[in-house]
Amino acid sequence: MIRRLIVSYVALVAVALAAFTVPVAFTLTAQLRGDTEESVRREATTMALLLGDGDAPARQALARMAGAYGDETPGTVEVVAADGRSAMDPLPLPAHPDDPAFGAALEQGRTTVDWGSRLVWGPELIVTVPVYARREAGEPERIVGAVRIRYATAGLSDRLWRIWGFRAILAVGVLAVAAGLGAIVARLLTKPLRQLNDMASRFGDGDLTARSPVTGPQETQTLARTLNQGAERLDTLVASQRIFVADASHQLRTPLTALRLSLDNIADGVDDEFVREDVDQATAEVVRMSRLVSGLLVLARAEAKVSAPEPLALRELVEERLQVWRPAADERGVTIVLTGDTEDLPRVLAGPGNLDQVLDNVLSNALEVSPDRGTITVRMEAGGPEEAVLEVLDQGPGMSAAEQARAFDRFWRGQGLTGRSGSGLGLAIVKQLVTDDGGGVALRDAPGGGLCVRIVLRTVAEGPRWISPRACLTIPAGSGSSGTHARRTAETPK
Repeated sequence: MIRRLIVSYVALVAVALAAFTVPVAFTLTAQLRGDTEESVRREATTMALLLGDGDAPARQALARMAGAYGDETPGTVEVVAADGRSAMDPLPLPAHPDDPAFGAALEQGRTTVDWGSRLVWGPELIVTVPVYARREAGEPERIVGAVRIRYATAGLSDRLWRIWGFRAILAVGVLAVAAGLGAIVARLLTKPLRQLNDMASRFGDGDLTARSPVTGPQETQTLARTLNQGAERLDTLVASQRIFVADASHQLRTPLTALRLSLDNIADGVDDEFVREDVDQATAEVVRMSRLVSGLLVLARAEAKVSAPEPLALRELVEERLQVWRPAADERGVTIVLTGDTEDLPRVLAGPGNLDQVLDNVLSNALEVSPDRGTITVRMEAGGPEEAVLEVLDQGPGMSAAEQARAFDRFWRGQGLTGRSGSGLGLAIVKQLVTDDGGGVALRDAPGGGLCVRIVLRTVAEGPRWISPRACLTIPAGSGSSGTHARRTAETPK
C-alpha cells in the first residue's frame, strides 16, 4: 500500500509538472524559432535594400556587411541577378542559382523561409528575399536580383537542448523530492494500518492479549476499536472454553475411573465365566470411552489455540519421546531407528506440548500397525531454508488412496489394526496441532510397503504461515477430508 501511495503521489506531481513545464518549453521553443527567423529576415531585407541602391558605396557596404555577417554568425550570404544565372557584384554567383526559392523571389517578388524540416528545424534556415531597384517617382517596381541567407541551426539546437534538458533535470529533481516526501507521508498515513496488521499477526500466533493503539484518521480509529473489542470478546470466550475443558477433564475422568475400578472389583469376585466375560467387555468399553474423552479434551485444547509457538530443539524432543516408546516397542520386538541430519537441524516453532502429542499419536499408530520384529524409522532433515521435516515410516499394511483421503476426519477409523480399538481422533489432533503451529502434515506410501507420515515444521527463521509438505498429500488447515497423515486409526495414547 505504501508503494501505491508513493506511486500515486509521484504520478500526480508528474502530471502537474507536465501540465506546467511542457507548454512553457514549447512556448520557449516557438519563441526561439520566431526570434531567429525574424532576425535573419531582417538582415536579408537590409542587404537587399543596400543592393537595390545600385551605387558603388552601397555595394561596398553590402560586401563588408556580408563578410562581417559570415564571420560573426553561422550564416552565409548568396546573391543572384534578375536573370537568375549571373552574379551581382560584389558577391559571387551562388552554387545553385536555379533554386526554386530564387525563382519565387525573382518572378513573383515573394519572400520565402525554409527551416528544412516539418518538426523543429533542419540543419539550416534559408531565407530568400527579392531585391528591388531604387525607383524614381512614377517608375514601376523592378526586381533586379535576390538575396539569400543560409543560417546554420546547430547553435539553435544546442539552445533547444538546454531549454528541454534543464526542465527535464528540474522535473526529475522535483519528482525525486516528491517521492521522498510521498514515502514519508505514506508511512505516516499507513502507520495505523501497520499497527493493526501487527496486532492481527500477534493475535493469529496465539497472543490473545494483543491490542492495537487507537490512532490515525477517524476510520482507522473506528477499525482499531472494533478489532480491540472483538479481541476482548474472543479472549473471554477462549478463557471460558479453557475453564470448561479443565472442568470437563475432571468431571468426566473421575466417574469413568471409579466405574473401571468397580468393574475390576466385580471381576475379582466373580467365578461365573459368563459374568466375567460380560464384565471384561464392559471394562473394555469403559477404557475405550476414557480414551475417547481424553482425545476430545486434547482436541478442544488444540482448537482453543491459547499459546503462541515457541522455539524447540527438535532432535532432543524426538529422542526424548523415542526413549518413552522404546520399551513398548521392545515388548513386541519392534526396532525404532532414528536417522537423518540429527545434529545440524535448526530449532522449530511449536506450541508448548503440541509436538509431544503429535509424536505420541504418530508413534502409537506406527507401533500398533507394525508387525512383530518389524522396524519403525524416524527420519529428520532440513526441508528448506525455513522448514524442518520429520518422517515416521512403518512396515504395516499401508493405506489406500481412499483411506488416506479420510484419515484425518474425526471419529473415522480405517480397516487396519488400529481401527479395532482407536477412537478416530488421534490423527485429527495431529493435523490440528501441526497446522496451528504453521506447519503441514502429509501421507505417502513408504518404500517397501507401509506408511510414511511426513510432518513439516517451521523453523525459528521467519517463513510462510502455511507450508505444504513436498512429495506428500497435503492436508490444508480446516479441511477434514483432504488428508495429510492418513492412518487407518489414530487413537490418543494415554
